[in-house]
Amino acid sequence: MSEPIAATVGTGAGTSGATTTTGPTSAGTAATRADAESPPPGLSGGSRRPRPGATLAVTSAATALTLMNYTAPMLTLPATAAAFGTAPSAQAWLLNGTPLGLAVVLLVAGSLADQHGRRRVFLLGALGLGLTTALGGLATTTLTFALARVAQGAASAAVLAASLGLLAHAYPTGAARIRATGVWGAFVTAGIALGPLLAGTLSGSAGWRWTYEVLGAATLLVAALGTRTLAESRAPREGRLDIAGALALGLALAALLTAPTLGRDGWLRPPVGLLLLAAVVLAAAFVRIERRSRTPMIDLALFRRPAFRAATAGALFTGLAVIGFFSVLPALLQRGAGMAPLSTAWLFLLWSGTAFVVALQTRRLAGRLAAPYQLAVGFALSTAGVLALFGALGGGGHGPQWPRLLPGLLVAGAGSGLLNAALPRLAVDSVPPERVAMGSGANNTARYIGSSAGVALALAVATAGPDAAVVASAALGAAGAAVTLAAARRR
Repeated sequence: MSEPIAATVGTGAGTSGATTTTGPTSAGTAATRADAESPPPGLSGGSRRPRPGATLAVTSAATALTLMNYTAPMLTLPATAAAFGTAPSAQAWLLNGTPLGLAVVLLVAGSLADQHGRRRVFLLGALGLGLTTALGGLATTTLTFALARVAQGAASAAVLAASLGLLAHAYPTGAARIRATGVWGAFVTAGIALGPLLAGTLSGSAGWRWTYEVLGAATLLVAALGTRTLAESRAPREGRLDIAGALALGLALAALLTAPTLGRDGWLRPPVGLLLLAAVVLAAAFVRIERRSRTPMIDLALFRRPAFRAATAGALFTGLAVIGFFSVLPALLQRGAGMAPLSTAWLFLLWSGTAFVVALQTRRLAGRLAAPYQLAVGFALSTAGVLALFGALGGGGHGPQWPRLLPGLLVAGAGSGLLNAALPRLAVDSVPPERVAMGSGANNTARYIGSSAGVALALAVATAGPDAAVVASAALGAAGAAVTLAAARRR
């Protein structure tokens, strides 16, 4: 819809063996405030000193708008497909354009942010997102809309990769960072919630295209505010941008995401197998390039860190199991149960609103539950909530069974809130301070690779009925809990 560090701080410590913060004292709070006023060791900042509160406000607002743009088509998929005359086999591209752009560009954006300045990359991304979102509302064909969505994903990558780097610079250590990343994670969920609600409201009164014009204008406003409030930080490295790695990764992801889309017309067709084979070969080429590069997009040595492995695995399965399924849930409800877009938006808000509240409260778990275990609990709750939706999505011409929809959405929302709060903290707490943007980029890349594949998979299996998508999401969620815990263990 939506997931790198030397020492793990706060609840991210747990299984990685780093110290754990049990809670702020008056002396600790004063130290945290003092730390927040100067860049951490190894980082070079600009002439402007970071303003933690303003940095948190601007990056959280931009992140929420990024996710609103990401989720808006979920509500308008039937109307958008009808407007463009999009074939059912191609409708995944109306949703997958943005996650594809995100997944391809995030690692590049993280490297650029570390090297050339996180404030600069953030502002360029916000400006690009505002413009491409507004232009996307003017698209007239499936191809132009999908291309606009890919461009929006690329701009969103710059915003997301630089946001956590800016936060890590403004909140170097301690309980303040735990609170800040928790708030940032909550705004991820807020964006997921508000995007479909805005789309449902405007599509019923002014038309679905106005959703993108409003989001574009709001994003440009946040970019303007960022020019006045954000302080620069960077971690310069010698060497050139890893163009070969970026090309190999982009082609691998394009092949990987196209395969399940074509699979809707037959999984055993030669093009599907060839695309999957190409994805494997290109992924192996990407790993080889990164191993040989002096300035890789992703330092593969980071995978030796248990916390980094847990963060990456958690992000990947969050995309596959959670974002993938809930991206298509509104369309399933509209088609299977005949619900109006706005009614679907309110149901979606129940899930994502619960996640927002839970994510804000997870700071109370600091020192009590290590982040990898928080991820595992989040996957378990999400899986239980999704299973509660089995038989309740209105398949076979029957209407939705409200008593079973509501509890399932609440439980799944609580699980999603735990995931969204733990992932950003673990992403920046599992890499060295000078690599926070790389860590953020790697985490979000894994998340959106998972979500792109999850959307394509959910749409493909949903042809057998909505319950097939429920079962697939639950199985992936259970696997996510197991893989995350396994990845967090020391070698």
